[in-house]
Amino acid sequence: MLVALTRRVLTETRPKVIAKFVYNFGVKGVRSVEMHKRRRKRGENFPPFLFISVISSCQLRCQGCWVDVAAPSQKLSLEELNRIIDDAKAHGNAYFGILGGEPFLHPQLLDVFAAHPDCYFQVFTNGQLITDEIARELARLGNVTPLLSIEGSEVVSDTRRGRLQVLNKTLAGLEACRRAGLLIGVATSVCQTNIELVSEAWLRRLIAMGAHYVWFHTYRVVGPKPNPELALRPEQVLAVRRFIVEMRSRLPIAIVDAYWDDRGEALCPMATGISHHIGPGGHIEPCPVIQFATSTVRDRASIYETMTTSAFLRDFRDAAAGATRGCIVLERPDIVRDLVIKHGAVDSTQRGSAMAEFEAMVPRMSQHQPGNEIPEDNWMYRFAKKHWFFGFGAYS
Repeated sequence: MLVALTRRVLTETRPKVIAKFVYNFGVKGVRSVEMHKRRRKRGENFPPFLFISVISSCQLRCQGCWVDVAAPSQKLSLEELNRIIDDAKAHGNAYFGILGGEPFLHPQLLDVFAAHPDCYFQVFTNGQLITDEIARELARLGNVTPLLSIEGSEVVSDTRRGRLQVLNKTLAGLEACRRAGLLIGVATSVCQTNIELVSEAWLRRLIAMGAHYVWFHTYRVVGPKPNPELALRPEQVLAVRRFIVEMRSRLPIAIVDAYWDDRGEALCPMATGISHHIGPGGHIEPCPVIQFATSTVRDRASIYETMTTSAFLRDFRDAAAGATRGCIVLERPDIVRDLVIKHGAVDSTQRGSAMAEFEAMVPRMSQHQPGNEIPEDNWMYRFAKKHWFFGFGAYS
């Protein structure tokens, strides 16, 4: 599998794209995690993987979306984005997940990528705004991988995303990325209406279309208009995990997951301290779905100092790790509510209803299912997870 995947990447992507991935993401990413480990021993936590929602606007209206996409647009300025990234770089970071809304609606997004050739950016996008011109510019820069969201068949995609011709427009963006020689990912929020995509046939189709990696994550019942009927049953979550483990050793496509360690035990990236989130209004949040904050990127010159001294973030990590290895939002919304009240955190949404949403949530099982662990079979994933993406002592 590894040899075949390597051959695909070497023959389908531009040399500069490969070089930036290997060094900016691979070498420097490993270094940033090692620095994160040393910081934790000193009692400091600054995530090596920082996720930034650069803009709230989006042209789609997805079911279960927690972003205020229809409200007046919020966005981080180019100056703010450069300051965030520069400060993180000064403390060893090299990888940044770029979210929205739809990131490509930000008018200066490409300027951000160009300003930081020593970093690596993964853009979570619906892909519909990726033209040949934009794809060629991303390839010229070399330090960006688009992660395109595909939610099912033509009919399912239109229903899930709230617009028409969604799948065809996204696939057009994917094809532009393929022509430009980019490293391409496809993400799917697995739910009841698209669980058929968790199949070998779908992965083979993605390979044929030029995708090099895929990210399956399970649908979360959150936001102002949650859709509980879309949520997976516990046995389906296990089936997704089992499928991921099996396919990793079978097909020449990388499969990303962020919610299980090398032994198959559940984990939460926020609880382990490996990632936190900055919203489009500048609010520093525990994770993208917990839209409460006690600080913003505008409070101090140093984002590093703001985050490492945040009692709010520290208590969220500790409370989450102490309550479950799974998702505290799904399993214990009462703890989220209590922490928000304790710290006097502000609602960082524009709709102003986040607290009411948590109070209305019905607790449900997440990826944490003790006794049903499915360990990694593939040595490469097992090694990488054990050393660079695991609990970091959070659950000890």
